[in-house]
Amino acid sequence: MNTQDDLQIEGAGRNSLGRRRVLKQMGGVALAAFASGGALAQGAGKYKLKIAISLPDSHPTPIALKAACAEIAKTSNGRLSIDVFSNGQLGSDTDTLSQVRSGAIDFICTAGQIYANLVPTAGITGVPFAFPDYPAVWKAVDGELGASIGAALDKVNLVPVGRYFDHGFRQITTSSNPVVTPKDLVGMKIRVPATALQTNTLKALEASPTTVPIGELYTALQTKVVDGQENALPTIDASKLYEVQKYCSLTSHMWEYFLLVGNKRNWNALPEDLRTLTTRALDDHALKQRAAHDQLNASLETKLKGSGMAFNNVDTKPFREVLVKAGFYNDLKAKYGAENWALLEKYTTKLG
Repeated sequence: MNTQDDLQIEGAGRNSLGRRRVLKQMGGVALAAFASGGALAQGAGKYKLKIAISLPDSHPTPIALKAACAEIAKTSNGRLSIDVFSNGQLGSDTDTLSQVRSGAIDFICTAGQIYANLVPTAGITGVPFAFPDYPAVWKAVDGELGASIGAALDKVNLVPVGRYFDHGFRQITTSSNPVVTPKDLVGMKIRVPATALQTNTLKALEASPTTVPIGELYTALQTKVVDGQENALPTIDASKLYEVQKYCSLTSHMWEYFLLVGNKRNWNALPEDLRTLTTRALDDHALKQRAAHDQLNASLETKLKGSGMAFNNVDTKPFREVLVKAGFYNDLKAKYGAENWALLEKYTTKLG
């Protein structure tokens, strides 16, 4: 940032004392601008922030974020503008999360399992085969379990802003054969994001998980670098994976959220009224995103079948039995802690 463009220095004089005063003023403003992560970039009283998200523009979450940011700009009379950089324009999820922690980027909106690489508690909603349906999901994340995740993020100087977005129950797609029983996963090279829980779940099911960034997934499937992948239907559709995958097995093995998380220092640099306005807009559009995601899920199976995908329902009990036998749930309970595990089971069922 060029701080000289933001300063109007008059009457500084030509003497050395005047120059020292000017430099001191400039240094103070530069330091303030650095501390606020660029929040002063538009000058006094105006703020410009950035959101990084890896999903494509056609996905309900970037759509909701952009609508919320348009409302924020309008309601604040231009005092606050927030740009949404979708489709991984600012880098991978792990890279941008690091930049948000440093304050170089103001916000990231990504999956709980990405945050779990930094804060394990953030990944607890993804425990495989935990949530039976959406009513249980929303009670959990809008209640004590969601609050516990927020408190854990706060401890690493990250601040959740707005409600949780729906990223859906994840389904498995493949190019050769459908997944019907756990044996169908044995040895399968299946793409996962860079997250421990998905990787370890598929390893426990004897698959061969492979990390591939979402922006490279289509090509990886097309070139057979991986045989399959797992994502919610809206992501499968938005990424056009139906062009390179034949089968979609409805495993619903994991529910995932997306959450907007900001650098706490940058967030707190905003005036309180702008923070309140922003939170309210993001809350409202998160609820709209949930409804849009739900409507999309209801129609996508028909749409994707029309694009050539074959669907099959999956009895998940044998998959869960494999995980129980492997001691997988006991290991997760130890990882997340008894208190968080009890919160999860409050909204789901007895696990393990």
